Amino acid sequence: MSYGVAGALQEAVYQHLLADPGVTALVGGGVYDALPSGAMPETYVSLGPEEVRDRSDADGAGAEHRFTVSVISEAPGFAPAKAVAGAVGDALLNAPLSLSRGRLVGLWFERASARRSGSAGQVRRIDLRFRARVEDN
Repeated sequence: MSYGVAGALQEAVYQHLLADPGVTALVGGGVYDALPSGAMPETYVSLGPEEVRDRSDADGAGAEHRFTVSVISEAPGFAPAKAVAGAVGDALLNAPLSLSRGRLVGLWFERASARRSGSAGQVRRIDLRFRARVEDN
C-alpha cells in the first residue's frame, strides 16, 4: 500500500475545485482545506475526512481513497447548498486530475447526505463522498 499519494490527491482536488467555473460562480474562493479564522462566507466548500485502503497489485503500489467534500451553508433553505453540491459533483466527476505524485486511475461519486445542524437547525450541510483509485509507481 502507498499512502504517499494522499497529499497529492488532496491538493489536486482542492486546486481543481478552486479553478472550476461552476464552483467559483457560486462560492468564489470559498473552498477550504483548513478553515480560516474570522467570519466565514454564507456558503462554502470544505475538504473533509478520508479513508484509504490498499489496492496494490503485482504491477505496483496503489490505494483507494474515499474522501468527503462538504458544502456548508447558512442560506435559507437547501436550494443554495444543493446548487453548490451539484457544481462540486459536476467538477469532480471524471475530472482529469494531474497529481504531483502517482497517477489517478479513476474518480467516482459514491453518495451524499444532506442535513440541518446548528442550535436552531439554521445551518445546512451536504457531505459528498467520492472514491478515487490511485497508483504510486
